Amino acid sequence: MERPTFRSGRRGTHNGQFENGQYENGHGHGQRGRGRGGFQGDRVREQEVRRRARSQGPGQIDADRQRGGARGGWRGGHRGGGGERLRLGGGRNEQAGGAERQGMRAGAAGTGARRGGHNGVRREGRAENRDGTNPSFRYLGYKTLEDLSKQEPSVVAITLSSNPGFRVMLDETPMRPDLVQLICLVVSKAFTSRTDRGTLQHLANVIKESKFLSITLLHYVGGMMSDSNQTRRAQFPQHLEHITAILLEVISIFPASSVNTVNMLVTLLQGSINTLRASGVDFLPKVEEKMENLKDLIAHLQEKSRKGTLRSDKDTYGLLTNSDNQDEEQEDFRNIPLYPTPEEFHQNHKPFLRPNRTSQRYTNTHLYLDTHFRLLREDFVRPLREGIQQLLQNQMAMGRNDNPAKMKHFDDIRVYFDTHLVVPKCTQTGLAYIVQFDVQPLKFVRWQNSKRLLFGSLVCLSYDNFESFLFATVSDRDPKYLEKGQVQITFTEESRVKLARIQTDQLFLMVETTAYFEAYRYVLEGLQEQTEDDLPFQRYIVECSTDVSPPAYLQRQGVYDLSHVAKPEHKKSIRPFNSLDVNAWPDMEELGLDESQMKAFQLALTKELAIIQGPPGTGKTYVGLKIAQALLTNKDLWNDVHSAPMLVVCYTNHALDQFLEGIHKFLKNGIVRVGGRSNSEILKQFNLRELTHSQHFKRTLPSHLRTAYNQIYRQLCDEERAIKSRSLELECSLKGVMRETFLERFMLGRHWMNLNSPPMEDGFEVWSKKTPNLMMDWLGLGSTHFQQREPETVNGKEAEEAMEEEEDLIEIEEEAELIQAERMIDDGWTIGPRAGRDDKKKRNMEEDVREVEKLMLAMNLDNVDIQAEQNTAEWQVQGHQRKKMKQKIRQELGKSSTMTDQQEQNVVDVWSLSLKDRWRLYRLWVSRYRIEVRTKALESEEAYQNSVDRMADVKRQENLHVLREATVIGMTTTGAAKFRKALQEVRPCLVIVEEAAEVLEAHTITTLSRACQHLILIGDHQQLRPSATVFELAKNFNLEMSMFERLVNMGLPYVRLNYQHRMRPDIARLLTPHIYSALENHPSVYEYENIKGLNTNLFFLEHNHLEEEIKDGRSHQNIHEAKFVVALCRYLLLQEYKPEQITILTTYTGQLHCLRKQMPASEFSGVKVHVVDKYQGEENDIILLSLVRSNPQGKVGFLNIPNRVCVALSRAKKGLYCIGNSEILSRVELWSNIFHTLREKEQVGRALTLCCQNHPNRQIEASKADHFSEAPEGGCTQPCQFRLDCGHVCTRACHPYDPEHKEFNCTKKCEKILCDKGHKCTLTCHEKCPKKCPVKVEKIIPQCQHTQMVPCYQDPGTFTCEEPCQKLLPCGHRCDSVCGSSCSTRCIVQVTLKLRCGHIQQGPCFYKTSTVQPECRAPCKHQLKCGHDCRGTCSRCYQGRFHAPCPRRCERLLICSHKCAEPCTRDCPPCRKPCENCCVHSKCMRECGQSCAPCIEPCNWQCPHLKCSKLCHEPCDRPPCTQPCKKTLNCGHPCIGLCGDKCPTKCRLCDHDDVSEIFFGTEDEPDARFIQLEDCGHIFESTAMDQWMSEVNQGPEEQQVAIKLKECPRCKTPIRKNLRYGSHINRSLAEIEIVKKKINGRKSDIEEKIRILKNQWDENQNIGQIYMPKEDKEIQQKLEKSYLTASDLWILENKIDFLIRVAKLRKVEKEKMLVTDGYRFRQSVNQFMSWLNNTSQKFTDQQVFDLQRELQRLNLLAELNVRCHIADTKDQMSKMQSEVQEIRHALEMPGQFTEQDQVNVKEALKSLDEKFPATGLGISEEERKMIVSAMRMPPGHWHKCPNGHVYVITECGGANQRSKCPDCKASIGGQNHTLDSGNEVATEMDGSQHSAWSEANNLLNFDPHDF
Repeated sequence: MERPTFRSGRRGTHNGQFENGQYENGHGHGQRGRGRGGFQGDRVREQEVRRRARSQGPGQIDADRQRGGARGGWRGGHRGGGGERLRLGGGRNEQAGGAERQGMRAGAAGTGARRGGHNGVRREGRAENRDGTNPSFRYLGYKTLEDLSKQEPSVVAITLSSNPGFRVMLDETPMRPDLVQLICLVVSKAFTSRTDRGTLQHLANVIKESKFLSITLLHYVGGMMSDSNQTRRAQFPQHLEHITAILLEVISIFPASSVNTVNMLVTLLQGSINTLRASGVDFLPKVEEKMENLKDLIAHLQEKSRKGTLRSDKDTYGLLTNSDNQDEEQEDFRNIPLYPTPEEFHQNHKPFLRPNRTSQRYTNTHLYLDTHFRLLREDFVRPLREGIQQLLQNQMAMGRNDNPAKMKHFDDIRVYFDTHLVVPKCTQTGLAYIVQFDVQPLKFVRWQNSKRLLFGSLVCLSYDNFESFLFATVSDRDPKYLEKGQVQITFTEESRVKLARIQTDQLFLMVETTAYFEAYRYVLEGLQEQTEDDLPFQRYIVECSTDVSPPAYLQRQGVYDLSHVAKPEHKKSIRPFNSLDVNAWPDMEELGLDESQMKAFQLALTKELAIIQGPPGTGKTYVGLKIAQALLTNKDLWNDVHSAPMLVVCYTNHALDQFLEGIHKFLKNGIVRVGGRSNSEILKQFNLRELTHSQHFKRTLPSHLRTAYNQIYRQLCDEERAIKSRSLELECSLKGVMRETFLERFMLGRHWMNLNSPPMEDGFEVWSKKTPNLMMDWLGLGSTHFQQREPETVNGKEAEEAMEEEEDLIEIEEEAELIQAERMIDDGWTIGPRAGRDDKKKRNMEEDVREVEKLMLAMNLDNVDIQAEQNTAEWQVQGHQRKKMKQKIRQELGKSSTMTDQQEQNVVDVWSLSLKDRWRLYRLWVSRYRIEVRTKALESEEAYQNSVDRMADVKRQENLHVLREATVIGMTTTGAAKFRKALQEVRPCLVIVEEAAEVLEAHTITTLSRACQHLILIGDHQQLRPSATVFELAKNFNLEMSMFERLVNMGLPYVRLNYQHRMRPDIARLLTPHIYSALENHPSVYEYENIKGLNTNLFFLEHNHLEEEIKDGRSHQNIHEAKFVVALCRYLLLQEYKPEQITILTTYTGQLHCLRKQMPASEFSGVKVHVVDKYQGEENDIILLSLVRSNPQGKVGFLNIPNRVCVALSRAKKGLYCIGNSEILSRVELWSNIFHTLREKEQVGRALTLCCQNHPNRQIEASKADHFSEAPEGGCTQPCQFRLDCGHVCTRACHPYDPEHKEFNCTKKCEKILCDKGHKCTLTCHEKCPKKCPVKVEKIIPQCQHTQMVPCYQDPGTFTCEEPCQKLLPCGHRCDSVCGSSCSTRCIVQVTLKLRCGHIQQGPCFYKTSTVQPECRAPCKHQLKCGHDCRGTCSRCYQGRFHAPCPRRCERLLICSHKCAEPCTRDCPPCRKPCENCCVHSKCMRECGQSCAPCIEPCNWQCPHLKCSKLCHEPCDRPPCTQPCKKTLNCGHPCIGLCGDKCPTKCRLCDHDDVSEIFFGTEDEPDARFIQLEDCGHIFESTAMDQWMSEVNQGPEEQQVAIKLKECPRCKTPIRKNLRYGSHINRSLAEIEIVKKKINGRKSDIEEKIRILKNQWDENQNIGQIYMPKEDKEIQQKLEKSYLTASDLWILENKIDFLIRVAKLRKVEKEKMLVTDGYRFRQSVNQFMSWLNNTSQKFTDQQVFDLQRELQRLNLLAELNVRCHIADTKDQMSKMQSEVQEIRHALEMPGQFTEQDQVNVKEALKSLDEKFPATGLGISEEERKMIVSAMRMPPGHWHKCPNGHVYVITECGGANQRSKCPDCKASIGGQNHTLDSGNEVATEMDGSQHSAWSEANNLLNFDPHDF
């Protein structure tokens, strides 16, 4: 069934349902469900992911919605009309809604905001749409366009495509004719740019979507026919040519979506042309030709559309021409596709090929280009074609059901099974994908060095036996991930389009060809684009003329100045001369050249094509640099017309670095190194990437490029964020076991319920105690389950040990790394916006992944700890078990088999499945999850790729800006092929090719541009030749012959350098005459010293030990040779050669790693180990060569190729030692001749003679590694006998190193006497002797008379006796210290302790006498107020004074249908979970316990028969429709639902068993109609479900919660989202809201309560701020909170009350207690405060009770302390000491302070008062009270004289007269309300502190709290 097509890009009321995940089979009617985000029941952890992703704020959400609209607009058009499709929302899973889109999809956006990226708020501020439109654009005017029309096409294209103002201009109507003409001129000019494909595609899309194409041009073209202005009519042909050019481009790029509009325009155009022609206007033939092409193409597309094969804009269509039917031999090579076609794989395809002509000229240039194109294409296609054919034949022979290929080795291809896409990746060059393949068959592969899946390799993926396939290239490889079966690939443009049509969970067979495809692709494209006329030097390259002319520029002006090239002493003597005059040249000695070098130098400067052959060591690089310096210092000769740089091209990066570093010595500026991986620090500043990031570059960059860069960059960031969030989810899903909550939506409802109900054992749930994670337990990965399973074989330990061994071995550059370094040429070129920030981005990405992993994964394989969730006590898994578990999980996650949907339906109980089936079911759930996420990412991926393509065009222009300013440009050959278009624009007129003989001729062709006037080829065709993949093409078609070698063979003039400066003569003899006819030795090579320790400087060791084949990579190893070479290397190091002087070479990579295993880094660090092919151009003093091949068949492999032999034998300067099987090598003529030469001087044999430097007569014949043991130290087995300075003899065997023994350390015992007792030094001889004699002797310790071994020099009185102490501690136990130390004060012997709490337990003895008590471990067992037993211990419950909180979970069902998550509580607080209520318009974002604001949007429930007129939150005023649904399901059968309801996903026929399953009893009726609940997905018969919904809640749970949402009859999921039952749902929600308000409290009541609490706290703020400032601040903050429930206020009220009372106690402690009493009291108060401020303090009944009892204790303790203070002031403390101690003991006893304790203490205090009145009045307390009562005086009237006699002042209480005390005659009273000196208030009478003579003073006598 076709997907519904939505044309509108804006989301209105009819398609807004996508925001909330509702989708009604394409109908535009919204739904008013109550779900969240379009799916049921997001779990807590999933919500956490959403919340994390939502960190960008509400602005981003709005921006995202806007984005969605914009996306619909242009993207829809982009995909075309007719059969086009537009994906809105989630693509295939449309019901995944906006909430999820704003959450998970924005996961990386939050990160972007964190990093200072373009976050959501920023986007909203700019109001950018998906296409980058921006209201702050600069409008494009007529004058701007006019100026733009004079610019280069690429400037025009980039400016138009990146300026939002142009889009607005195109949508203006009406438009002036002159502006229409100018726009057509400018746009047609932009389309002539051929280097900016991504930009042109974007520009064509802008044109296609504009009113300019659909309206303005129609009016303009139609108006031509009626225009009578002759001047304008004369210009119409030119305008029509521009219009047809635009139409051709638009319809070529977007055939499907533009064909109708273009067809209308073409019809009008034809009419206008006919009318104008009839009136005498002439048209050029090319306009007529373009019109014909347009009409033919439109007819072709319309025919495709009628057949239904015109699917999308991405399908490319071309017109069939007559040449299509011609024989392939006559087919133009430019029409041959680069990639193989299906026909080539399935037919007996024999392509037409011509051999490379190496002995005769080519007849024409077309034939030359055609030959090389076909040969090069066949070289990479044939291995793939023949490998796939072999694979298909193999499958047909053995049956398709088997997997025979998994165990079969294919010669031409590498096969990877069960490949699937894992996750998209945003890279610098566009969108890439991580793919996962089955790594099991490849366990033997050593990925670090394997040539498998190298960067740039071509892979072909197919799921239908190569009837169709996708092509991709490897864009990144990491051996660590390859071991897990993961690699990153980038699909070709055509394959990306095909991929979008393939199921996202599709499994592929992936095939890799061994060829490096990227290099082929660049060169093949270059050959197809190369025109015959533009190829330079055809006279020599094609026609092979041997008469080479001077460069064209020399014929104009040929005067050279070589003074800069000359030796320093001759610089001033050399004058400018005519270079074409042979006799005018300076002498070669003046230039520092030998004879052959001088000839090469002259040839290079005077011939437009120069060939220089440089045999090993002859200085070809030296000569090349001389030539380059001469050309650059005479730049005016060849660079006078236009500024053109010199181009230097090398085969390898190493050679390029070497050559450019040489140029840098005489050219300090003007160098640009393009592409490749440079290791040169000198050249770093000249790297193109560095140059484009310099300040100078940014200042000089044209403004149109800066504008375009910024605009595209913003779009890239937006799309990358969207892709990244999906990628995180996809990546995490394969990194371990996912949590069940993330998979719930992809399970059947009954399976979810079943999963959450594990089987019972002995009445207990199996997993509830031991495994906190359900999915882990279900998969058998719980700690108990896994340990009980059968052990599996895991080689983890061995692998770990192997890894540890490898850490100690020398570092060898892996061949894979070396190859990749040459292949990676994108550095600094087509890079995205992340240049220079990749590492940081990668780190941030890894952080994001880790965050999401924590939330999504129950078990993460990448973590060190196997199970982060489980604590140590619950997870005791040994290391080997952890490895087994990880191995098991990796195996299962790597499998591709899943349950089918039918098998899933048949599963009744998920817990009864076998582990194998559980994993299959788990993989099915994960695959569904991945499909949904992957589908959502597709849209952003396409937009990202388009933006990257446009960015590449901008970067290309930026780079051209740098290259045009360069003097020298350096590139590798592959880089030059890739960037050939740039070279065509830069137009270098002078090219130097180094290593030219190693390069395929096709590569050299594409390096040359039309502007090239001078080509210099430097190389040596007798060393390494170019490498072809197909041997037959190399042998029979001469593909491996370079242009260098072919031109030499054709007789073109060349110079060979004849003087070698490297090899000693003995070594050079091996090359001459066997490889080079003549090669002379420079005098310097005769001065080399002989190799030490050997009797010859050159030797070939013969043996017949057989080689071994390496399983992967067609390589070989020879262990005998490896051991011998390593032993010889060790021997040479012992001769005092530096490691840097020795290189080990081998001919096979397998041997490379065999050698490495024998070479510990501690011995061989610094020794170089290489394969021969990677060492060309290098040299070293000593070369050890392992030739490897030795087999019964006599195969020598490529050792029969003279070029490779030449390289291998020519790397050594002073010493060359080879080992190999001479018997099989002698069968090769070259080797036979070499052996003949070696035998002349006895330099070949079965044993190498080792000569001892110290004993020349001692020689060892070494034929194997073991023989080197006879020279253990590099000499011989004789002892050294050298007398050392200390007088001892050297203990080593004879050794040539360190002959003076300056570094030798004598290890014999020192013989020096240290003291007068004759003791000798105890150290070894080379160590410094101690100043004091350390020899231990027996001495008696004077303090204890024990005999001890004491150092000779030490006084025994200062020695600590080590005998065990015999003393007894006061407790009676023996001291555990030594005799000489002080006795222990803390006895640690375990004894029975009786604690103050009364409990008895074992503990250290010292606690018996300590004031500190150990923690009591006795269980509390007290019954709490909640009825549960206390789970704390005696100490934790403070001996019953403050009990630990009850840990029981409440689990009561709340009004919202969630379970209460609080610990044991009397009244459940409001629910804290996110509210799940939502509708089609919006969703509630508050906490569940808060009241929801009702939605007042109009109700959306309508169908053709009925419509609701109420608001969304009100019960609907229409009944449910009972008419059957008329829609058709995807399967083609009629819907089983009812009109207006969402269609059930089940079909009565296809899903008969599910649909007719009896539940209510009416399901099997033939006309039954069904309803599917959106919350859980269950299906029910409609009438029965209607009845269920109308019934009143019943059942035991309903009795507890009378008001609640109705639940699914099957799974008990609350029903929140259903239009049919919207009335029921709304009524329930309204009732629930009432209950919520009651629970939370009325707003007015809460506000009033807050006001009262504020006032209460304010009244006591003085003491609060003074005595508890921290708590004061906390209370103030809590009272200012915007939302407080009744529960919150209850806690706050209790806390305030307790805090006020404690503050008063602190005040009393500070003012009225003795210091010692106050200190102890303060500790008790602090303990109380810690209980009060405890995080678990909820003021439960038990907690309030405990706090109140403790506060009573503190109050009485404070009262006692105050009385003690008063008694102390009256010197009464000694009299009442016993009574006070008794009361204090009662107050400080352990255990809770009971009410009886309180009564007892009060009685004791009362008794104390009677004995010792607190007042000091001489009367009892009762008498005091009676007197005060009788006098009826308010507080403040009682006073006392200086001697303490009490009197009373009546009236106001103020002293206004004086008198005498009747007892002591002292002055009493005073004047003017002021007491006389010594008089004071008698506080002891009534407690007042101030005289009551004023209202203010009077109030101070009262406690405000009492009011």
